[in-house]
Amino acid sequence: MAYSIDMTGQVVLVTGGGRGVGDGIVQAYLEAGAEVEICGRSTPGSLREVDGRTPHFAPVDVREADQVAAWVADVVRRRGRLDVAVNNAGGAPHADFGAASARFHAKINDLNFMSAVYVALAAHPHLRAARGSMVNVTSISARRPSPGTAVYGAAKAALESLTGSLGVEWAPDVRVNAVSCGLVETPGSVDHYGDAEQFARVAATIPRGVFATPLEVGQACVLLSSPLAAHITGAVLNVDGGGEWPAFLQHTPNA
Repeated sequence: MAYSIDMTGQVVLVTGGGRGVGDGIVQAYLEAGAEVEICGRSTPGSLREVDGRTPHFAPVDVREADQVAAWVADVVRRRGRLDVAVNNAGGAPHADFGAASARFHAKINDLNFMSAVYVALAAHPHLRAARGSMVNVTSISARRPSPGTAVYGAAKAALESLTGSLGVEWAPDVRVNAVSCGLVETPGSVDHYGDAEQFARVAATIPRGVFATPLEVGQACVLLSSPLAAHITGAVLNVDGGGEWPAFLQHTPNA
């Protein structure tokens, strides 16, 4: 039997969909035929286009509950429905925990966790009406130490906990799942790791030997929000190429 995912006519919103991983998520949903709505604090330099269709952008600070609620309401007013909400907005600069301020840590938590709470609150009645789904983008940092981005890791762990809880609380009307990202190659990745040689050395720490692409993350999101995942809710899907080689193997003969 051949399987395909056709989301023609469905409305999908993606927070932080203008660049990086978000751009790959948008591409995947556009390729599946969906109508995509994105938001961010600043207008993207360009918008992803697939078959002549582009996402609709709205300026929204997802750390502000009122702005999120107004955005979701506007999407439903214009589109008439909401089928999928993808909480992708996130990230954190490297900072020593003790050197950063309480306000800094609060903003990291607001971006990586509370933004998803605000989207969930605003989107739930519309997702329930459509018997749709929500997908939360989390990180490998949620389940292993994250020095230098400790609150980011903690916020992503909270998001995975929220995923499991809402997967039960919102069943059977709305499915809630998460995609846990490992290292992802984005336009600035090589420079982030120093140079091409260092980038390759980091990639070698991934069992599959390569970074994920943003599109691969997006395809996992599409899968989880499709009928092919009809009996999956409250789950976290790892998109990490196998994760990380156990450190002890570096010191084990013939490993």
